[in-house]
This record gives sequence, structure tokens and C-alpha cells, in this order.
Amino acid sequence: MEKYRIIKSLIFLWVLLFLPIQLFTQNTRFTAAGASSRVFSLEQTLNTLYSLDNRGEKEFRWDPFLQEGLFNIGGHYGIFSTSLQAGRNGFLMINNREIFSVPLPYIERGELVFPEPFVTTTHDAFARSISEDTSNLRIAAIIIDPGHGGRDSGAVREHTINGRRQTVAEKDIALNASLMLRDMLVRAYPDKRIVMTRERDTYMSLEERTAIANAVPIRRNEAIIYISIHANAVNYTSARGYEVWYLSPEQRRTLLDESHFPDSPELRQIMNTITEEAFTIESMKIAQSILDSLKSTMGNALPSRGIKAENYFVVRRSHMPAVLVELGFVSNREDAILMTSNVHLRRMVEAVYKGIADFVSDFEQSGGFITQR
Repeated sequence: MEKYRIIKSLIFLWVLLFLPIQLFTQNTRFTAAGASSRVFSLEQTLNTLYSLDNRGEKEFRWDPFLQEGLFNIGGHYGIFSTSLQAGRNGFLMINNREIFSVPLPYIERGELVFPEPFVTTTHDAFARSISEDTSNLRIAAIIIDPGHGGRDSGAVREHTINGRRQTVAEKDIALNASLMLRDMLVRAYPDKRIVMTRERDTYMSLEERTAIANAVPIRRNEAIIYISIHANAVNYTSARGYEVWYLSPEQRRTLLDESHFPDSPELRQIMNTITEEAFTIESMKIAQSILDSLKSTMGNALPSRGIKAENYFVVRRSHMPAVLVELGFVSNREDAILMTSNVHLRRMVEAVYKGIADFVSDFEQSGGFITQR
């Protein structure tokens, strides 16, 4: 609380000292005092403001000692001063960039009340900020799913590497690569949630993996992508290379449940189809971006096997754009050597990371195509 008081006091001191400059440099609006005698209770005010964002975080603070308050609606902040009596004007600041002169909230019969012009100005300012925020889609979370784990080793082969016999297990390659990828994404995107379905050699069912991904909360302007990391194997030793899979366009999922458009099943079905098509397009774009990056990075050291469509469980059951990356073949000695070397594996993972980063950049700059759940 003490830290909160100091910060808010400094903000209001800044407003008082630099207001003349701000009037010319900021987007400042004024509301005439006394425009309305109607007042709102705290509950009425919060109900009015909180209705602007049904999903985001909501918070109200008021310090009666400093006579200062704060609204937080979905990560948008409004800081204001209050008064001990009606009729005084003061300043409301939204997101540290808009300043308004408004009739101040004041104490009446021991309760804090809010003049109608204050509520209207605050509501309209928050509505603009939230509208600007939600008009630009962004990737809010990236799910990394290391294939297999625990008692499920995935593909396993033995090879002679550096003069000794070595067991190469898909689960280990997938985890090592995923941890590298996580660290790269965390450094690049401190504002995004980077979620691992497993971080150790533990068993997780396919249902548990997709449940983790589908449970990540997002706002209206946010999207999630799902990257599953694997290594390949066949019964012969000549097959080599990486490939990227996405969900076959023929596969249909139920992405919207009955809570969406409850009065119109027909509209829900149409919107489900549109959402499915959007996810398929985005999945193909992610797959192509990762494949292009792997080609550029690996060159002749590892062949490309292209993009393929399949009804893998994790891409079928994840309610978001999803791809599955096969880094190479554990059944091939040359691929196995690359994937068990930290230096070469890091090169491959850096290529996957760059493919993801290129997609994220294109998606966010273009405004995105994904319909949100």
C-alpha cells in the first residue's frame, strides 16, 4: 500500500507541475463542471465501467487519506483524484496518455459518489482504449508440446555415435528441443505466455496435453498457437529429413460449444465452419513459415520432406492453429547424430523459432485472421 501511495502521489504531482505543457502535447478533453446534478453510487459506477470488458481483469482502489483512486479494466488504467465536497473539478488520467478535466467524485453521507459527467467521460475513454486494443489481434500464448515422455519413449533406436553404442529416444530429443525453444521464445516475447505441456521426463496423455492448451484464457483480441515437437522413425534406415504437419482440411472439429449463439444453432454451425477454416489457414501458414526457416538454416545438412496433412490427435483436439514438427528420423544414423548433438539440435530449434517468430510478426502486423473462441 505504501508503494502504491508513493507512485500515485508522484503521478499527480507530475500532472500538476506539467499540466500546461500537457495541454498542448496530449490528447486532452474537458468536461464542463455542473453539466449534470445526477450522481452514481460506487456500485453503479463499477457496473457501468466493468460492462465494457467481460473477460479482462477488473480492479478498483481508493485511498481516502490521499483522496486518490484507480480503475483497472482489462489492463487499462484510469487514475483520478476525489474531493470531500461536491462541485470541485480535477483531473482524470487514462493509460498515462489522456488527461481530462472532470467534476470529481466526492464524499456524501460517508459514501463516495460519482458525478454523471465523471462517469460518462471515464466510460467513453475506457471504451475507446478497449476498442483500440481489441481492434489489433495478437498472439497471446504459444503452447509447446514435447512429444511422448515418461513411460512413453516414442521411437527408440540404437546407433554407434562417436565410437560408442547409444540409445536414441524420441522423447528425449523432443524435450531437449522444446526446452531450447521455450527459452528462445521467453527471451523474445516477455509479453506472451509460453506454456509447456511438460518440462520433465514425465508421461502425459494426449487428452491432458490438449486440455492444457485449450484451458489457456484469452481475450477477444488474442489468439494461441500450438507447436508439437517430435522425431520420426520408420522400419528402414534410409529415410531422412524434417517435415511439418497440420490438421487435414477434411477433418471437422467442434470449436464452438452451445454457449456460443445459444438461440441459433444454425448460426453457431456457420461460425464454427468459418473458425475451422481460419484455423486451417493459420496452421498452414505456421507450417510453411517453419519449413521455410528450416530449409534456409539447415541447407544440405538435412533434407526437407515438405508440409503434410494428417489427423494427429494433438492437432485435431487443440482448439487453435496447431502444427506438429518432425525434426528428423531416429531410425537414420545421420539424423540421429544431428539430433543428439546440442550444437546441431540448437540450429534446428533456432530455425523452428525463427519460423514461429516470422508467423507471429506477419499475423500481428496484418491484424490476423483467426476468429476467437
